[in-house]
Amino acid sequence: MAIGIDPLVDYAFKMLFGRTDHKMLTISLINTVLDGQPPVTDVTFLNTIQNKLSADDKYLILDVLAEDVLGRKFNIEVQIALPAGMAERMAFYTAETWIRGLREGQNYNELRPSISICVLAGSLVEQPARLHLDFRLRDLSSPRPLTEHLQIHFLQLNHLQVTADTLYNASPVERWCWFLRYAQELTTEQLTLLLPDKEFTEAAKVLEMIAQTPEQLQEYNA
Repeated sequence: MAIGIDPLVDYAFKMLFGRTDHKMLTISLINTVLDGQPPVTDVTFLNTIQNKLSADDKYLILDVLAEDVLGRKFNIEVQIALPAGMAERMAFYTAETWIRGLREGQNYNELRPSISICVLAGSLVEQPARLHLDFRLRDLSSPRPLTEHLQIHFLQLNHLQVTADTLYNASPVERWCWFLRYAQELTTEQLTLLLPDKEFTEAAKVLEMIAQTPEQLQEYNA
């Protein structure tokens, strides 16, 4: 019987990527997206409700907020429907998280990177049809970034071209995207055969636990 739990539903997504007892999954997803950058070795989860910096500010409410041993902060979220102003929202969240990392008396060179990863069931950019969008601050005439401290990554699942038959040859980011898009349709055993890596085995067990625990299932369906 299929697991029947959609990883893209907020509750399931936070259970997968926002809990200390499953932080291996968070680390795996981040490292998959940051391919070629210094790898994350450990994370600490932070309060996802950030207080106002002043009376006129907005509260910052995030899905998952984590910090690694290098001081990099990672905002990880999921969107099934694409809200208005999505690009501006992610730019705001990323910049605001970056700003909040600087304390009184610190120099600007002590700022640590703020990196956002947003999983989209749909797409922000239709053409070119790319699965992974990687936005940085760059000069228009050169690929050289002004700074690596502000990064916004979108995973557009509707641009995923991988099938169950080609999954064996997929890239790490394609494998995670395939899991997030199709896990609910398969059994735990089928997922283990298609994605034998330990992170996917653990992720499948998290979804199965939600399906089999009445209290968690109620939260999932709320």
